[in-house]
Amino acid sequence: MRNLPSDLLANIFSFLSPDSLARATAVCKEWHMTAKCAALRRRHPAWLLALPSRSRSLSCYLHNPAQQTWHSLSLSFVPAPSKAIATINGLLIFKSTATIALQLSICNPFTRQFKYLPVLCIARTNPAVGVIEVGTTHFMIYVAGGMSDASKAGGATYESTVEMYDSRYDTWEVIGTMPVEFAVRLTVWSPNESVYSKGVLYWMTSARTYSIMGFEVETNKWRELSVPMGDTLEFASLIIRNGNLTLVGGGGDVWIWELRVEDDWRLVEKMGLELKMKFLGGKGSWGCTKCVGIEGGMCLYREFGVDMLVWRKVVGECSSNWEWCWIKGCSSIKEQQVPRVSIKGLLIHPNLSCPV
Repeated sequence: MRNLPSDLLANIFSFLSPDSLARATAVCKEWHMTAKCAALRRRHPAWLLALPSRSRSLSCYLHNPAQQTWHSLSLSFVPAPSKAIATINGLLIFKSTATIALQLSICNPFTRQFKYLPVLCIARTNPAVGVIEVGTTHFMIYVAGGMSDASKAGGATYESTVEMYDSRYDTWEVIGTMPVEFAVRLTVWSPNESVYSKGVLYWMTSARTYSIMGFEVETNKWRELSVPMGDTLEFASLIIRNGNLTLVGGGGDVWIWELRVEDDWRLVEKMGLELKMKFLGGKGSWGCTKCVGIEGGMCLYREFGVDMLVWRKVVGECSSNWEWCWIKGCSSIKEQQVPRVSIKGLLIHPNLSCPV
């Protein structure tokens, strides 16, 4: 092994599970550096982070898809109160809930490294947040809309500007404007979850009926897309599949559509009746169902302790396809009972990268 070129060794390491890879880093300095590169190649399915929605203590549960095991993970090093809103490059992005104006921070939950991001150029409350992964160590965060400071003359107003954070320079910059109507809808009717596909950041909004707001990062132009069956869906979420914008919606059944050209949605998957009945457990409504996705897979979940359903890309020797599989509900970890609580799910590829 000592005589192997570092790039070949990194390729071998990339097939290890994250926990085995972490042990390999402790062998020697050379393996430590090589293993950090291998971790970023992401050959394994993403791990699921389940964060209790209403817990005052920062902790979470973690599912290892390779070994089908659950673990508890303390986030006590993150200043409370904070709320996780996104993952990027194996890092967690938090927003502070102790301040009215948006304040973001970033951490590696596995190495327990934490950093506050700089204050935004414009103080704003509840804006839409979007993330773009540019490279293994380079990313950008976009903030759009939100409410301006109410203490200013004239009171609070909707902020119709867009700011961008670049991890290379550790700075925010106002990069453009947006229609006031879009600012209102993103502020009031959109969760923080975003997806990025082919030069466009997308957010789902739920005003009256589901629709999608898109921001072209190169031109600073905004667009709106319709949602198939948008007025009948009980839940709707955006994911990325094979680089394409993909919509997961539930209402009676669960459908998955892929966007081919603007407003041209193609149905690529419909959940079978047996899976539907098993997931719902006799309940007829999808209203409490949540969805989280990452390139290569997505997860449908309700509360912690209940079975979850994953749809992910499985790569074989000659081809790849997408398959449904189960995550067994967790009742105990190391013989300690765990509560059935409301959670926010995030998918993450564990690695040893440092916050910027």
